[in-house]
Amino acid sequence: MPVLDHTIVTAHDNQRSARFVADILGLAAPITLGPFAIVRVGEFTTLDFVQIDGPVTSQHYAFLVTEAEFDDIFGRIRAQDLPYWADPHHDEPGRINTWDGGRGVYWDDPDGHLLEIITRPYGTGGTTTDHPHPLVASDASNRPAEPRSPTPPRSRAPKASPRV
Repeated sequence: MPVLDHTIVTAHDNQRSARFVADILGLAAPITLGPFAIVRVGEFTTLDFVQIDGPVTSQHYAFLVTEAEFDDIFGRIRAQDLPYWADPHHDEPGRINTWDGGRGVYWDDPDGHLLEIITRPYGTGGTTTDHPHPLVASDASNRPAEPRSPTPPRSRAPKASPRV
């Protein structure tokens, strides 16, 4: 399976933005390589912050963390008095979500990128959890209530030649 090696994150001040992400997530300080301030976010994966002069297009970066890491990161978000939300649309300020039986929270970086930490991957709680992820819940509401029986496989036998 391919593993994401790196992605480029645009910023008005790449050093500041890289430090912000590294500090909040409790990661090693960024290293500088050419025009990039690089933050290692996984065994192989890095966020490579590059400085631009024009507008920054907001992107979304979600991080799967343990329960203990969530507590630490969320503590740093609150210690810095950063606004946070339970949802990506910023409709539920000052709250966390409990989708899929885990916890999640969203906040913005200095350039408006939407950051997220979750303790359970989307959909892993299925539809039976008390708080299914909204995408899973809405998908489930579009499905028939009863599971459909599987379609029998088509016969792969060659068709008989017509009689002449």
